Amino acid sequence: MAEEELDIKKILSVLPHRYPFLLVDRLTELVPGQKAAGIKNVSINEPYFQGHFPGEPVMPGVLILEALAQVGAAAVLSMEENAGKLAAFSGIDNFRFRQVVRPGDRLELEVEVLKMRRSIGKGRAEAKVDGKTVASGELWFAIMDRDQA
Repeated sequence: MAEEELDIKKILSVLPHRYPFLLVDRLTELVPGQKAAGIKNVSINEPYFQGHFPGEPVMPGVLILEALAQVGAAAVLSMEENAGKLAAFSGIDNFRFRQVVRPGDRLELEVEVLKMRRSIGKGRAEAKVDGKTVASGELWFAIMDRDQA
């Protein structure tokens, strides 16, 4: 399968997320069913920085995790048999946050699909800033039809 890069228009055609919850600006690599890598440019204009934390803005860890999940979802939803479906979080294993992410950081997101069995899968996820790991672990997901959500 060929690697592909997706701009925001193409991302919107694969992922169901929209502002303010779309947390991926660009996919730099996409191999359907195998792996995906992307970028989130962290801006002070993000709405969550108003309250997290005033005077000391830090990107919430749960949103770093969600950004990784969206990159992983792109890898599985870009498969022909999953077109138009949803990928839902179903679990997290051995996940660690190692460093805070602040406005101005460029979050590099990578997810490798480790296994898929029917509609359940698992991926290895890693987020980096300036090449240094800020968060990593394993994500579980379930693929479902939109009317099942």
